[in-house]
Order: sequence, then structure tokens, then C-alpha cells
Amino acid sequence: MNFTLEHLRYPIFKQISLIAQRQGVRAFVIGGYVRDFFLHRPSKDIDVVVEGSGIALAEELAKELRVNLSVFKNFGTAMLRHDGIEVELVGARKESYRASSRKPIVETGTLKEDQERRDFTINAMAFSLNLNDYGELIDPFDGVQDLHDKRLRTPLDPDITYSDDPLRMMRAVRFATQLGFEVDDSSREAIRRNRQRILGGVASAERITDELNKIVASPKPSVGFLLLDELELLELILPQIHRLKGVDAVGKHQHKDNFLHTLQVLDNVAQKSDSLWLRWAALLHDVAKPQTKRYEAGHGWTFHGHEFLGAKMVPKIFQALRLPLNEKMKYVQKLVELHLRPIILSQEEVTDSAVRRLLFDAGDDIDDLMLLCEADITSKNENTVKRHLQNFALVRQKLKDIEEKDRVRNFQPPISGELIMSTYNLPPCRQVGAIKDAIKDAILDGIIRNDYDEAYRFMQEKAKELKIGC
Repeated sequence: MNFTLEHLRYPIFKQISLIAQRQGVRAFVIGGYVRDFFLHRPSKDIDVVVEGSGIALAEELAKELRVNLSVFKNFGTAMLRHDGIEVELVGARKESYRASSRKPIVETGTLKEDQERRDFTINAMAFSLNLNDYGELIDPFDGVQDLHDKRLRTPLDPDITYSDDPLRMMRAVRFATQLGFEVDDSSREAIRRNRQRILGGVASAERITDELNKIVASPKPSVGFLLLDELELLELILPQIHRLKGVDAVGKHQHKDNFLHTLQVLDNVAQKSDSLWLRWAALLHDVAKPQTKRYEAGHGWTFHGHEFLGAKMVPKIFQALRLPLNEKMKYVQKLVELHLRPIILSQEEVTDSAVRRLLFDAGDDIDDLMLLCEADITSKNENTVKRHLQNFALVRQKLKDIEEKDRVRNFQPPISGELIMSTYNLPPCRQVGAIKDAIKDAILDGIIRNDYDEAYRFMQEKAKELKIGC
């Protein structure tokens, strides 16, 4: 197949070719770079497989280029960077697996054996870097046809492919989501048969979550979550989201399917923001609805307190998935807890006090919170959606006006606990906290301005009321 060598336009390919000839080995570009060439996607990550020592070839290449080389002898790989390109070189391998481990028994192999062990046919294609057939496509499993058909298929028996390395189940969903491909029927059946292999440490939680994050970060994440559910993987890796499925009815009263609603909210956020953690907040915003679901006669289905319980669930979910337990988790937790507040403001007369409290509690995340709340409108009634969005526009304007006037976003009360203690000769105690909270509430309720003198006078009044310093 002739590509006028546009597919091997980087000069580094010729250098690898010449070194391979001198060393008497054969080298091939394989995997993602080849796939992305046919998909017309730019790629600067190059995987080279060598029938021989990939490390030895890499060492000579690094010497010629005068760049640093990272060598991973345990894996037989070496990696270098040059002119914005990352190249990883590895010896051709054949692999076999033990049932209890994802770590393969690796032996030296041929290009064909290396291609057989790849996850999908579209990742098993290679371009030759050898002088006698430079640029030739080696595609033993019809990967080009599968790219054309937008199909994900395994080179070997899918039961072997997915049982050997269960992480490939997640990769199948991720590629299908990112590329808009279909997982072929034999793979779907094999994934369902082998799905329990994804548990028990055979595939690490960190690598599962890495694939899950790529699904969440995709242009339309719902595609991936619907596929995870169809392949019966969702209940294993994110049971809390799986439990959102279904609709209960009492007479004519039924609630919406909270699973489908959640996916719509996630897609809505994805259209507006690339933030991974805002997307996680969208995914988890209603996570506690199954536990808080109640039917109230004459009123219908309620989910009272689901925002507070949901916020409490976030740390355990993050911990189980090995997601960060730092400020990113706290950000998601905050948005889950606050996601109803702007909705309540939009449905009733908005008071300055309520807006100040929302600004204070949300801080710098107020804009993300508003985006999440707008994404939470999933009604099929266009008039309902329009009305809610108009109300949210009013809330946004009110937030802007109050912030400009009162400066309460992330504010610290002008009277500190230390000043209260020194003024009234108090040790750290409940009374100090009571005065400090009273000052904060007075500012948020508009009783006093966010001003030192007014706050000091209010402190004196509150101290008298509590009979402090008398």
C-alpha cells in the first residue's frame, strides 16, 4: 500500500531505520500512531517494536540525537523525547498469562506474535521501518477495514484477549466512546462472560479509573456509561451509579429514571466545560437518590436530603476508585451538596440574604455550581427549560450585583477569634465561636455591612447579650 511516505514524515523514522540495519534487526512503527494516521488524527506518541533488542536500538538512537534515555529493563522498554515527539522502543514479545495475574510471562517473539497480543485489530497494524520494504503496512487482522467499519474487534479469540488482561474491557468502552466505534458482538459476549475478572486485583483500581476518567472526559460521556451498563461492568466498578437505574410508580405517580437523567446532566456539562472534576460532580450529583427515595401520598416521589447524603458518599467513592482525596474531592463534594441551592433561589423570590449565603458557601466555585445547575435542567418541555434558564439568569445577575456590593465571596469576617479573646480576656471556647458566627451571620443577613467598625459594635452588643465581660 503506497502512502507517498506521508505517514513516515518525521526524520526520526529514517534514523531508526538506519540504526536497525546496522544492528541487523527489524523495526516497525505499531499501534496508536498507525491507527491515528488512518483516522487523520495528529500523533506525536510513537511506539516502535523491534525484532531484537529495543533497548539497544534506543541507546544508539539517543546517542545520535544527544537526548536523555529512560530505560525500563524489567519491561524491556526504553523511551526518549526529541523535537516534541515521544518514542518508546520495545523488543517484539509474545505473552502468556496466569489466571490470577494481569502480569504476563514475556518471551522474545516476532512481529506477528507481538501483533497477536494486541488488544484490538485497529491497534495491531504496523508500518515497516526496514530498508527493503520501508513504509509498507503490515495488517494481518484487517485493522484498516475495522477502522472503515468503525468496529472494535480483537486479533485473537476475544475470550482469551479479555480474560488475559481484563483492563481491555475498559479500553474497549473507552475507545468506543472516544472514536464513536461499535464493539463487535463476539467481544460484547466475551466481556459479559469474563466481566468478573475485572475485580479482585487482576486489573488495578488505578488503571480502571484511568480508563474511567478518559470516558468521563470524552465529548459525550453518556455513550461510555450506557455501554458499561450494557456490558454489565457498571455495577462492578460504580455500583452507586448503577443503582440509579429504574422507575418506580404508585398509581399515576412515577419519578424519572435518575440514571438516564444523570447521564444527560453529564453530557450537558461536557458541552460547556472540559473540567474533569466538574464532570464528576455532574455524575455524582444525584448519587444518593436511591437511599432517600420516598413516596408521599398526595405529593408524589421525594428525595429529601439527597444532596447532603450524596456529599457524604463522595469520599468513599473516591477512595474506592483511587481518585484523589485532596481539594479535587472536596470540590466535587461541595458541588454535590450545594447543587439544589440555586434551583431553590430560582423558584422563589430571591432575597439578598440567600444570595450572600450562597456566595459565601460556594466561594470561587460559584460559576461552576451555576453551570451544573443549568445542566441539571433535563425536561423535554421546551417552555419549562426556557423558564428555568430565565430564572437562573436572574440568579446570576443577583449574584453579580451582591458580590460587587458586599464582597462576600470567600470573605473572612473582619473580627477574628483572636480579637474577641483579647478584648474579653477569654480562652478558646464556645462563647468565642458564638460571637464570631453571629458576626458572620449578621453580615450575610444584611444586618450589618462587611465593615470593621460595624462588626466591632455588633461584637460588643453580642457580648452584652451573652453577659461576657460584665
